[in-house]
Amino acid sequence: MSWGLADVRVRRGRVLALDGVTVPVGRSGVTVVVGGDGAGKSTCLQALVGLVEPESGTVRRPPKERVGYVPATCGIYPDLTVAENIEFAALAYGVGRGERDRRAARILGRTGLDQALRRLGGQLSGGMQRKLAVGLALLHSPELLVLDEPTTGVDPVSRAELWRLISGAAAGGTAVAVATAYVNEAARGERVVLLESGRMLASGSPEEILRAVPGAVGVVPGAAGGVPGAAGTAAGAGTAAARPARWWRRGPAWRVWAPDGELPEGAEPAEPDFDDAVMIAALAHEAGGAR
Repeated sequence: MSWGLADVRVRRGRVLALDGVTVPVGRSGVTVVVGGDGAGKSTCLQALVGLVEPESGTVRRPPKERVGYVPATCGIYPDLTVAENIEFAALAYGVGRGERDRRAARILGRTGLDQALRRLGGQLSGGMQRKLAVGLALLHSPELLVLDEPTTGVDPVSRAELWRLISGAAAGGTAVAVATAYVNEAARGERVVLLESGRMLASGSPEEILRAVPGAVGVVPGAAGGVPGAAGTAAGAGTAAARPARWWRRGPAWRVWAPDGELPEGAEPAEPDFDDAVMIAALAHEAGGAR
């Protein structure tokens, strides 16, 4: 069974928060919604779980008792211990004691929280809080797991552990939707939806998005100072004067995208990667909006 959004529009007051957004979430797969602040990621997931009513479009989700949801906020009760958080979640989801103990033991072991059962949720580190929140959302074996930026502000080790939990849930048959601002995490998804100001810039598998990159990508290694070649944009414009090359810094080098395929002088052709694909989708959207 496939869940998700189809051509959904959501308004928040006078603001069009989502404009025709489609987010398919398939069983045994991870769909990643990626974008910066204000892109519409949280609104997208809130519409998916029923916390926001769309103006138009279609939302498909299982019954609410078969949904696990972790909001961008904490997602746990800070004044309860880890054990009490688990007991409360089990009661709320109607999970019996025997099944609760079996599932909790598995989740606690995988997250390392089995040594922190008596600690208050508010005394846990940020990474441990997020792992507990995801564990609670998985306690009732949901058909749909929805996680709003679960790794934001989390250390790299905890981030990797969280993604192991997420991947494990999908491998067990759960449909998973994850919002993130981290492009490298988006590449982990079976399907990626890139949002900007409530609109879709790109959608598909990471490979499909990469194959769809238009024009040419180049690199200028070790360029110092500002944009390499003061006339760098114009130098490579040629017949593409109306669509100049776009530059951005990446590590010690500059990357450049030539929409019409003619790289500026001094730029060496490069195979685009997923980071490039996301940047170019945003640049193409920006250029289109400027016309």
